[in-house]
Amino acid sequence: MNVTEEKRTTTLPFQTDKQYDWHHLEAPEVLDLMQVSADKGLSNEEVEKRVEAYGRNVMTPKKKQSAFVRFMLQFHQPLIYILLAATVVTIFLKEYIDSAVIFAVVFINAIIGYIQESKALEAIDALAKSMTAKAQVIRNGKKQNIDAQELVPGDIILMQSGDKFPADVRLIQQRDMKVDESALTGESVAVEKNTESVPADVVLGDRLCLGFSSTVVTYGQGKGVVVATGDHTEVGKIQKSIASAQDLETPLTKKITEFSHLLLWVILGLSVVVFIIGLVRGESIGDNFMVAVALAVGAIPEGLPVAVTIMLALGVSKMAKRKAIIRKLVAVETLGSTNVICSDKTGTLTENQMTVQQVAAGGKVYEVNGLGYRPDGEVMENGKVVDLSSNKALELCLKAGMLCNDSTIKEKDGHWTIEGDPTEGALIVTARKAGFEEENLEEEYPRQDTIPFESEYQYMATLHGGANPSIFMKGSLEALLDRSSKLMQPDGSLIDLDKKVVQQQVEKMAAEGLRVLAFAMAEAPASMQSIDHSDTESDLVLLGVQGMIDPPRQEAVEAVKLCQQAGIDVKMITGDHAITAAAIASQIGLRGRKENGKLVAITGRELQQIEDKELEDVAENTSVFARVSPDQKLRLVKALQARDKVVAMTGDGVNDGPALKQANIGIAMGITGTDVAKDASDMVLTDDNFSSIEGAVEEGRGVFDNLTKFIVWTLPTNLGEGLAILTAVLLGTQLPVQPVQILWINMTTAVLLGLTLAFEPKEPGIMDRPPRPSNEPILTKDLVFRTLLVGVILLLASFGLYLYEKDHGATISEAQTVAATVFVVLEAAYLLNCRSLLRPMRDVGYFSNMWVYYGIGAMLFFQALFVYLPIMNTLFHTSPLDGMQLLRIFAAAVLLFIIVSVEKHLRFRSNRKKEENKAS
Repeated sequence: MNVTEEKRTTTLPFQTDKQYDWHHLEAPEVLDLMQVSADKGLSNEEVEKRVEAYGRNVMTPKKKQSAFVRFMLQFHQPLIYILLAATVVTIFLKEYIDSAVIFAVVFINAIIGYIQESKALEAIDALAKSMTAKAQVIRNGKKQNIDAQELVPGDIILMQSGDKFPADVRLIQQRDMKVDESALTGESVAVEKNTESVPADVVLGDRLCLGFSSTVVTYGQGKGVVVATGDHTEVGKIQKSIASAQDLETPLTKKITEFSHLLLWVILGLSVVVFIIGLVRGESIGDNFMVAVALAVGAIPEGLPVAVTIMLALGVSKMAKRKAIIRKLVAVETLGSTNVICSDKTGTLTENQMTVQQVAAGGKVYEVNGLGYRPDGEVMENGKVVDLSSNKALELCLKAGMLCNDSTIKEKDGHWTIEGDPTEGALIVTARKAGFEEENLEEEYPRQDTIPFESEYQYMATLHGGANPSIFMKGSLEALLDRSSKLMQPDGSLIDLDKKVVQQQVEKMAAEGLRVLAFAMAEAPASMQSIDHSDTESDLVLLGVQGMIDPPRQEAVEAVKLCQQAGIDVKMITGDHAITAAAIASQIGLRGRKENGKLVAITGRELQQIEDKELEDVAENTSVFARVSPDQKLRLVKALQARDKVVAMTGDGVNDGPALKQANIGIAMGITGTDVAKDASDMVLTDDNFSSIEGAVEEGRGVFDNLTKFIVWTLPTNLGEGLAILTAVLLGTQLPVQPVQILWINMTTAVLLGLTLAFEPKEPGIMDRPPRPSNEPILTKDLVFRTLLVGVILLLASFGLYLYEKDHGATISEAQTVAATVFVVLEAAYLLNCRSLLRPMRDVGYFSNMWVYYGIGAMLFFQALFVYLPIMNTLFHTSPLDGMQLLRIFAAAVLLFIIVSVEKHLRFRSNRKKEENKAS
């Protein structure tokens, strides 16, 4: 970019519709482009111009649907259109009771759907809240504090430890600045910032001269120029990604939608055929319309939407007990069909607490057990607790870690936290595990002076008085090796330092993903009161090194194993470094492409070079992705979905928002998760534990099994009712059941009988089978056959008894009441068959779900009211039945139960033989 040419083309410092690589420009170029002085800042007049040109430093709020619109959308379903049309037709035919009942069913459906609908996304609001901070700027040559919303591009901003960046900033000066970018990039260690420009194509986490909105300064101070505000910040771009991500249909809703459209055309087609047949026979238009309405009402499973919604809601309560809060009902079912989990590393698969795992001192390597910031654990050698008196080098190495340190650890409500730098916190925890306490060491070695960490020198040094005046140092291995000449032995003696031996040990630790810090010391004169870099240039004694990592959660290791056993691929997508990510992935047990026996980690820079089509193969076969930016996370999720994968994405940071929204199910962390991540998610884990996902998947599979049982149970009823109406039309007889009777059957049985299947316990081996293919229909060939079988039995029983009653002197009303009761009683019998789709009742337990029996009892009670209560006789055109009529109905129910039980048994034996042949 030619900066001078750019300035000539516009009176504004830059154009918001252009992409500027601020990290690639030198600091003077940025100031020149921004038309601002680093010392004087902007004038008030210039600020006003820029506010007008670029807007305030706020996020553009997303327009939300009104409550009325969301309620009206509940009627926007194909099958509901048919029922609404039936309502209108019955009004014109002056069948007001029928019309009222039909519309009441539709209205109740809409109310339930509206109540259960998940709340509107609040991710944009959360992002806006993150920017309502104060900022210290230089304007008119003076320092002043302003509301962060008043920042404009070109403002000179001052930052120090504890400040949150209120906008994207190009640093022009800094001193020892470290920034926690974990919420944006996923990197667990605070990033050391500088002012040097970097290549244009580096990923977000490597743009060290930039400070990003919503990240926090943990150490040092700096000065910079604001280069992006509001929607134009990296966080703002994430907002747009969240807003543009599509709300995907879940496998179940997609299949029900497809089924609804198919049923719509079938019902309309059959209704037209029935209407034409009636006209040919010379029947009145009004009678023909009522027949068509009866067919439509009979074929539509009115209770299905209500039952699915309530069954999913029951699944929500089950998952809440397993630490998973469902924000969107459909997520319950989606979990059951998930076949890929894309997980963030930091805080999800790992503890998000830096932990020292190895210490090399005095020529020996020691293991440190215990995880996180809780100071419980020991320093071990060959499985035994180390006696520090036997290794002076180890003792002083641990003391150096605690003394050359500006951080503290604190306990609150049983939870240990770090105040300061996570790396320093890990050193304190390790020293405590060895038995040291800060107060005692500070009394023994009172600090007199400090050389703070600086990027230029790569170390920190502290001067201590007391009985043994000393200088302790910690820093990068390179910095301390260059300044050291001796190595301390276990007995405290010194030998010449062999740098190659130390480097080999450190390389071995680094290959395991450990971040290594070196420790050294020097004796100090008793009169020494201050130190500078000249005091630490040479002749130091190297004490040892400590290797730390953000360790994997132990529960996550087991959870990943169970997920893989259930046929679910687990992938790590993180902003952290490739070596660290691959090491953690190996410890957790992830499967994926390997080279030389080690997991391959694809970096963000490599992803930039991969075309979308090729990315599908890479995404499917690779399990570790490192240094990944938010937009690349989104690309990976889309690439997996292009291969028909049902993707669950876990995360806790701002950077996870777009991918959480795009994924078939987004899973956010409840404790460490940002508001953005939670509000973009479908599910929130209250304990931040990856293992809770395994439990949620198990529950999801159980819910889908029970939903399938409900659908297999309810569809034969609609089929039987539809066949009964068609048979009556073809035979030229009166309808065996009235439209309002059909509505009674469909709605009451769905709630009182069908919903009891939601309480069926999970069947054995539910997590030993692979996920359902996303293209697999809800009803397999076997289940379609059973649906047809039961539908035909319902037709024969209802229509047969209807004709029998008519032939034996019963009134039309009595015969229709018999037919309606046949459907109810036979459905109750078939419900017992549907408790398991393959296994007999004894395998699932006769009394493992008492709700089935309560439901059958309640249904028979209400059916008795339907038959015998006078007001019900008026509303639904029914008549009381005698004992013999009821006996014939119950006999048909027993016959149905026996036939389906035999079919299930034969099917179970056939499937078991196939599995045995396959195994052999």
